[in-house]
Amino acid sequence: MPVPVPRQRAIPAVEGGQARAASSSGGPAQAVPAPGALPSQAPPSTSRDTGGDNCDDTGHGGEAHHGGFHNGGAQNGTAPLTLLVIEDDPAGSLNVPTLLDSAGKPIRVRTARNLTEAERLLTDDVQCILLDLALTTGGRTAADAEPDDELATLKHVLRLAPRHAVLALTASEDAEHGAEAVRVGAQDYLFRDELDSRLLSRAIRYAVERKRSDTAERRLTESKLRAQENARLERGLLPTPLLEGSSLRFAARYRPGRSRALLGGDFYDTVRTPDGTVHAMIGDVCGHGPDEAALGVELRIAWRALTLAGLCGDQLLSTLQQVLEHERDNDEIFATLCTVDIAPDGRRAGLCLAGHPAPLISRPARSRAVVGADGAGDPAPPVAELLPYENGGPALGLLPNARWPRQQVELGGEWSLMLYTDGLIEGRTGEGRERLGQDGMVDMVRRQLAQGLRGEELLRAAVNEVRDLNGGELTDDVAVLLLDRVA
Repeated sequence: MPVPVPRQRAIPAVEGGQARAASSSGGPAQAVPAPGALPSQAPPSTSRDTGGDNCDDTGHGGEAHHGGFHNGGAQNGTAPLTLLVIEDDPAGSLNVPTLLDSAGKPIRVRTARNLTEAERLLTDDVQCILLDLALTTGGRTAADAEPDDELATLKHVLRLAPRHAVLALTASEDAEHGAEAVRVGAQDYLFRDELDSRLLSRAIRYAVERKRSDTAERRLTESKLRAQENARLERGLLPTPLLEGSSLRFAARYRPGRSRALLGGDFYDTVRTPDGTVHAMIGDVCGHGPDEAALGVELRIAWRALTLAGLCGDQLLSTLQQVLEHERDNDEIFATLCTVDIAPDGRRAGLCLAGHPAPLISRPARSRAVVGADGAGDPAPPVAELLPYENGGPALGLLPNARWPRQQVELGGEWSLMLYTDGLIEGRTGEGRERLGQDGMVDMVRRQLAQGLRGEELLRAAVNEVRDLNGGELTDDVAVLLLDRVA
């Protein structure tokens, strides 16, 4: 929302470049040039804003309209273009002719004799500045400019008005000076003795549009750089599994629900401790914003540190709950969690559930083959089912003195264990309100296993099919972790 511009104080006529004289016949006051002012060739309909009494930034005493190039007012027809002329020629040799914008509306002209007055007149409705390069700085030279810097005034104006288009005015025999002004930051340069209404009007419109284009390009570049930095940051926050020395195969898929994000509230990790135990974890912070993503990263890092320190089961989850309670923004934030500690021999595991869906395990079928109609035998498809979930505890952050029992489960000699977040099972299945659910997910994975999909291919197919069943991208974060043990 644009910031309101305060009403300007009365400016003496000699400062504004125009004085008002009362008609001898008692009629309306007529504008007459003040000593040293810019001669105006504008017809009465042309707005010449001097900032005098009973005149606000609109030039007609009404409500102020802020139509600067940065808020688009002058470009969509809501306000005319406004030009601020900065020059101090006492002879008044600079002639600003009648100016019209692209819509045929008069371009308003303000005049400043020095940088102090220019700073006061530089309100939001000014789109372009015409600066005489012969203007002296009057002790206002930029601090970083050399004493003999001929463009010190221009540099000061550019610093004073970084969002405004600037036209440099110079003598015709000093074209190099004008070109140097463009290199410093002006949008264009003009020759003092070649000014006419058509040239100046076109130069103003060109300078405003070029400044808008440059500003948009700069913002786009900054946005791309921020996006790249955020992407590098988020990629760095995703876990790298520590499974050196383990025979288990690892695969994972991650899809945040937020648009153009790489990290969501879901989190996972896998580490192997010196005793040979493989610890896997997956969790979900309620919500989908960046705060939830940051909290998920904190919980994941805390889980890894506590696991490597030797904690597991109820002791580990109780400590994680303390971390959550200290780091969350409000008491309504909670997180679900599933941890699995796989014994060094790979045949059994300890399972803890904190309000989280139970993992899915698939094993080879006990029968060796399925006999088809032609009598040929094919390997039986693996059996997929959920691990026990009856003895789980509440989500982290819900109950202050909660407990999370650790139950032992038998895995067998050859298996595939899939940990997932609820984003995989809460997608819709068609146009109705029916959700996929855990049963639907188990059936889907069984079918994909029967097709021979394993590892990364299995996870990719599962996530893609859930998205297709939903009829488009999933609104919730999705994280899936797969550990395989081949006998």
